Amino acid sequence: MMPTGTPALQAEGVYATLGQTVVLHGIDLALPAGRWSAIVGPNGAGKSTLLRVMAGLLAHEGAVRLFGESLARLPGRARAQRLAWLGQGGAGEGSADDLLVYDVAMLGRLPHQRWLAAPSAADHAAVERALRSTQAWDWRERPLGQLSGGERQRVLLARALAVEAEVLLMDEPLANLDPPHQADWMHTVRALVAEGRTVVSVLHELSMALAADTVAVMAEGRLLHHGEAAAAATHQALERVFDNRIAVHRVANQWIALPR
Repeated sequence: MMPTGTPALQAEGVYATLGQTVVLHGIDLALPAGRWSAIVGPNGAGKSTLLRVMAGLLAHEGAVRLFGESLARLPGRARAQRLAWLGQGGAGEGSADDLLVYDVAMLGRLPHQRWLAAPSAADHAAVERALRSTQAWDWRERPLGQLSGGERQRVLLARALAVEAEVLLMDEPLANLDPPHQADWMHTVRALVAEGRTVVSVLHELSMALAADTVAVMAEGRLLHHGEAAAAATHQALERVFDNRIAVHRVANQWIALPR
């Protein structure tokens, strides 16, 4: 692990195009290691596109670095061991509906396993830890397709946690989660950061984003601001990007965003 405050992930002059539309316009963003960073902004700001670029899932111009190394030059296995991904709402997971919850979580261990090798004791231990941390252990023998949206999201989070990667990228991880399980998710993130891991999440829940360590504010494919979540400049940037229709307040020792 790199010392806290140094970049875990870095985008340098990143441009990305979807179809004929330029979605990201020269993004420069350094996300600190050992901290939780939230990416926020209005719909269509390019948040999810940026996260996919930083995960190595989308073609782009410019460079992405993982702890200083070019992400594009890392072997796929090494990248998968160091960088875990949780996609938006479990998109593309329909083919896993027949898999048992335990087996879905075990997919997170594939980067650590030899080709066709049986899971090791370490693999089984990592999967149990991940399922217990998301309160999904009791469903381990149920097919994924029998779960509700919120339950399914917790299993997919467990799969990402089972990788035990240095960096965890999550695109709208709170989708389908009720408030208690949103709070559980935040506690899980804080536990990961306490272990020295790095978490990057795209969030629509602005008050949850304000609980992060740093916040990156985007609009129209550009980075408008990146700073400490508690800083006045971050709050002002957040209010401006939403046309001053929200205001950031301190309530019960927490920063929250409320309609103005």
